Amino acid sequence: MAQFELLLPKMGESVAEATVIKWAKQPGDQIDVDDVVLEIATDKVDSEVPSPVKGKLVEQRFQENDVAQVGDVIAIIDVEGDSNTNNVVKEEINSSPQAEEVKVDDIPYLPETGVEETEEIEHDFSKSDKFYSPLVKSIAQEENISVAELDKVEGTGNEGRVTKDDLLNYIKSQGTQNPQADTTATPIETKSEKVTEEPAVIVPKAQVAPQVTSSKPMTDEIIEMDRMRKVIAEHMISSKETAAHVTSFVEADVTNLVLWRERVKGAFEKREGEKITFTPIFVEAVAKAIKDMPMINISLNGNQIIKKKDINIGMAAALPSGNLIVPVIKNADQLNLVGLTKAVNDLAKRARGNKLQPDEIKGGTFTLTNIGGFGNIMGTPIINQPQVAILAVGAIKKKPAVLETEYGDVIAIRHMMYLSLSYDHRIVDGSLGGSFVKRVADYLEQWDANREV
Repeated sequence: MAQFELLLPKMGESVAEATVIKWAKQPGDQIDVDDVVLEIATDKVDSEVPSPVKGKLVEQRFQENDVAQVGDVIAIIDVEGDSNTNNVVKEEINSSPQAEEVKVDDIPYLPETGVEETEEIEHDFSKSDKFYSPLVKSIAQEENISVAELDKVEGTGNEGRVTKDDLLNYIKSQGTQNPQADTTATPIETKSEKVTEEPAVIVPKAQVAPQVTSSKPMTDEIIEMDRMRKVIAEHMISSKETAAHVTSFVEADVTNLVLWRERVKGAFEKREGEKITFTPIFVEAVAKAIKDMPMINISLNGNQIIKKKDINIGMAAALPSGNLIVPVIKNADQLNLVGLTKAVNDLAKRARGNKLQPDEIKGGTFTLTNIGGFGNIMGTPIINQPQVAILAVGAIKKKPAVLETEYGDVIAIRHMMYLSLSYDHRIVDGSLGGSFVKRVADYLEQWDANREV
């Protein structure tokens, strides 16, 4: 019986690693072709890894919450037949970039100090908000570094992750800051010094003060943040720390647009098999405004302004779990309204079903968030880094408004909405930011009520 080595598949351009979040199959389980073996996560997207062969799972190379690199062997499957399939897989492994394999025993740790440990160090990594590679975890356990202490180590890896070198440098620096006690000191002096500096180490357990608990029953519910919520939180904090946020507002009269959609939506759905919402219309207006003012379609790299050639518009979507994801419509300016409608509906549907591919949430150059779906009239959205602007469209409400006519001003009931643009004031001035959101409003207000689609 041959063995098939299941590799972590390539999940899109610039995606180099993924976190194992759940094994659907356990060692000993039978597997059919296309059966889901495990679930993985990259940034915000969770994906499933199917089996290309039929057989029995005999080994899991990674545990849940471990980080694997693209091309790593993540599982071994026993398959019937000759070994040709396995040989092909091995050739793919040898030809794919692999992370350098380092054994914990080969790492030059600091020399043993001869001090006997008096406390058991906490190594439950599930209590940490950060991700650590198996190698980093092994080093931390070997060196008796607690999870709380490991969380304080400054990482230089991808997204600030702690690497092997970061941890080894931290261990060395700790060794330099805490040299062994002077051998000429008397035992009494050493003990006295320890009582002053580290009382928790030498106080007998019987003398440790008991934990104070309230007799009042706890009524609050503690809910652990899931992985996606942690990533979103880090991304939002990073954006606020990076960009100088400013928000400009305009109010738009979209009466012609609302009446037009009401007139065509039935025939459109019958002909295209798709419901036309306001979102693709907003996307079209944004794409037109970006072509008029391309300096809103940029990013910042140090002191360099990168002007984007493509107009890739992300649309923020709320998931049933309450989390947020931003699928991207690539080259939105090249699609007509029918194409935009189908793209919006497809991405929204697959986002809700957790079926998006990693590449479908990458490469955005501008983001649109429709807060009107929640009944909100306006908001101050946070910029989706590394972009420099994000537009929020509020709920459309009937309101009295002043109209200028040839017979004078009149008050009429109109469909009104607010648009709010948050932009990075480091490189987008108020003139550009204010003009851009006004240009989007103009395209919506000037909608052709007789337009055919």
